[in-house]
Amino acid sequence: MRYELADHEWTAVRPMLPNKPRGVPRVNDRRALNGIFRVLRSGAPWRDLPTALGPYTTCFNRFVRWRGAGVWGRIIEALAMKKGAWANIPPKSNRSDPICFSPHLCRARNQVERFFNKIKQCRRVATRCDRLAANYLAFVQLASIRLWLRLNESAS
Repeated sequence: MRYELADHEWTAVRPMLPNKPRGVPRVNDRRALNGIFRVLRSGAPWRDLPTALGPYTTCFNRFVRWRGAGVWGRIIEALAMKKGAWANIPPKSNRSDPICFSPHLCRARNQVERFFNKIKQCRRVATRCDRLAANYLAFVQLASIRLWLRLNESAS
């Protein structure tokens, strides 16, 4: 299906997800993550998730719980350390402690602009329909995770 995680994507993400079983048997994490990616890509409200992906409240609660636990940020850091990515931002002229900057890398801005174009293909990111800035940031992180997972698959 269009929104579902491929097997190689699931094997890359699975070890980084928290797994704290409580009293009630958990809904499959992969199924909940597929629901979260469906909301990300389609921009649909949580209530419009198909029942095949489990209860929409489960998907929403996992999304919020994992966002609060910093899971999305940890996954991004793990995927950025594999590629050796780092920020290359030109410092302002009045900055007292200049940061590391490479003008050679700055010429490759086209790739950065294409990246932003690709994450805006996710309707939830493009329309910014979330009330909380933390939820919007989490969806941007999820869109980045999905792109990097697909990039890693094509590179390997």
